[in-house]
Amino acid sequence: MPVARYFISFALLLAVIYAAFLFGGKGLTPKLGLDLQGGTTVTLRALTSKGNAPSAQDLNVARQIIQNRVNGLGVTSAEVTTEGDRNIVISIPGAGSEEAKQLGQTALLELRPVVQAVGKSAPGQSAANPKGTTATDKVVTVNQGAATPEEAATIATTLDCSATNLAPPPPAKQYMAACGADGTTYVLGPVIIKGTSIKDASSSFDTQGGQGWQVSLDFNNAGSAIWSKYTAENIGKNVAFVLDQKILSAPTINSAIPGTTSITGSFTKKSAGDLANSLKFGALPLNFTQSEAQTISATLGLASLEAGLIAGAIGLALVILYCLLYYRLLGIVTILSLALSAAVIYPILVLLGRGIGLTLSLSGIAGFIVAIGITADSFVVYFERIKDEVMDGRSTKSAVPRAWVRARRTILSADAVSFLAAAILYFLTVGEVKGFAFTLGLSTVLDLIVVFLFTHPLVSWLSRFRWFASPTFSGLGRNVRHSRTHEAESRAKKAAKAKRAASKNAVGKNDVEPPDEDPDDDSVTPTLSDGKSDTTVGASAKERAAARRAALSAKES
Repeated sequence: MPVARYFISFALLLAVIYAAFLFGGKGLTPKLGLDLQGGTTVTLRALTSKGNAPSAQDLNVARQIIQNRVNGLGVTSAEVTTEGDRNIVISIPGAGSEEAKQLGQTALLELRPVVQAVGKSAPGQSAANPKGTTATDKVVTVNQGAATPEEAATIATTLDCSATNLAPPPPAKQYMAACGADGTTYVLGPVIIKGTSIKDASSSFDTQGGQGWQVSLDFNNAGSAIWSKYTAENIGKNVAFVLDQKILSAPTINSAIPGTTSITGSFTKKSAGDLANSLKFGALPLNFTQSEAQTISATLGLASLEAGLIAGAIGLALVILYCLLYYRLLGIVTILSLALSAAVIYPILVLLGRGIGLTLSLSGIAGFIVAIGITADSFVVYFERIKDEVMDGRSTKSAVPRAWVRARRTILSADAVSFLAAAILYFLTVGEVKGFAFTLGLSTVLDLIVVFLFTHPLVSWLSRFRWFASPTFSGLGRNVRHSRTHEAESRAKKAAKAKRAASKNAVGKNDVEPPDEDPDDDSVTPTLSDGKSDTTVGASAKERAAARRAALSAKES
């Protein structure tokens, strides 16, 4: 693939990301976590019918259900903790008081038949025109259950629909009085189906019936059988969807309904999603009172952030200094690659904050700091492979593609291990560790994108220039000189070998090979080319050696 295509692909990717970032609205800064921007805290106090503290098991189950609701809503960096023997504390980043209150709802859903309407209007609305509920701050404790319809009607005449009733819900076999969203009170019969029969819940927009946002319920096998039978036998009657003792809607049954049904009302996209999320994870085993929302500051988090940023800046500066001193021009390539990684990460954080509510916390920043080392390691692996190829005597231009083939496998393996570790942490942990794992995994993926679409193509492009092979620019200096020396020695050895071969050929033509020993040594016996000794030639050599020795002796005397 030509280098230009890599650059074009990377440029198009940046263009798409920044187009969504700049023109998507909702601000150009990432959402900050509880430790960086502060937030809202709501304390839930558990109530029991006898007034004593709930069991530790019920409190822990309630905390886990609320934690599941937090995860389902995509509210990251939220904290759900138990306090004492009856309190659960929910902390939401930013101005999240409404979200915190929503998370603390019991979410006990019951489907009850409508016996009669008491008040200003009858419940004869169809499923197309139900009303939603409204939150109030007035609190009462009124038992809404009754053994007979008449008792329930008496309660309904005095029921205050503007107040939040914190009394325990009546038993499933009892009648009850309940309020609709418009202030109408109803007498309801025993429970048909409980929320525990819900297998799944989701929110959607009704485009065909014009009902707006609705919550779809999918019952389990037992619930589906009960619901299908009841609706078939009670066509034309009303059924109430009761959530935490308040009626969401009381539509008329128009036909038999199988295992899936919908709750319609004056829902918004958010309220429908919140209700579906609460129903999906089940009702809380306890009733709670809610304290007023309190604002918490981010002073401690900001101090920790400052220290973390200083540590990250020092680490980044050391990486840059090392790359510049050791790799020179390749060090500049490293700096450009890191800068582009940051340029990609920032808008993605903002987009994820808009889309799934991702918030940036101190642990997330720690994940990015760790990722700097992972990214720099990819560059080092690649550059060292180039050095290895150059040391083997290859030119820089031919060394770069060969080095990339070797480095690519190592980079992919290392990043795969990092991403796998991040994925395991993300799915097996909660809270701050989850934020660390997410940013680490995100940085690992972006590292691959930058290395494959920018770093490698840029080095390949630079290797086409002669000045890149210069030790002054490339940072390959000592290794380049060593490779040149290695090449010269190799050429000298080849020349010597060729000379010896030529000498042997010349000797072969004369059928006599020159002796390898000292010619003055009279023990040398020349051999013919067929390997047999030549005593005549050997004797002649002895005579010449004796003559030379005699001449030297005469000269000395």
